[in-house]
Amino acid sequence: MLKWPSRDEVKKALRQWLEKQMVTHPEITKLGYFGSLAKGNWGVGSDLDLIVIIKDSLIPFGKRPIRWNFDMLPVPTDILIYTAKEWQNMQKKGGRFVDTIEKEAVWLYQDNKI
Repeated sequence: MLKWPSRDEVKKALRQWLEKQMVTHPEITKLGYFGSLAKGNWGVGSDLDLIVIIKDSLIPFGKRPIRWNFDMLPVPTDILIYTAKEWQNMQKKGGRFVDTIEKEAVWLYQDNKI
């Protein structure tokens, strides 16, 4: 029998993970989730889709997740890490991805508030 963590279990683990990430990555300005967890259609096989906005980075976009530890999270995780400037530029340009994030993202951390 395949057992997959419930939506509530994943959200609890995510909040605990975030607390540790705030210490390890003080550059975080916003962190949230989107996709099936945010939309409420979470189920067996679902992964965790995260979006993070950081102050700045010299690390190229595609390599930023390498420095993050996901061991505390109970499911496979995809993370997108944008600098504040990159995210602002994307918002100005608009597009389907930005629209999706603005409509469905659940922000767990924003402007120093958890």
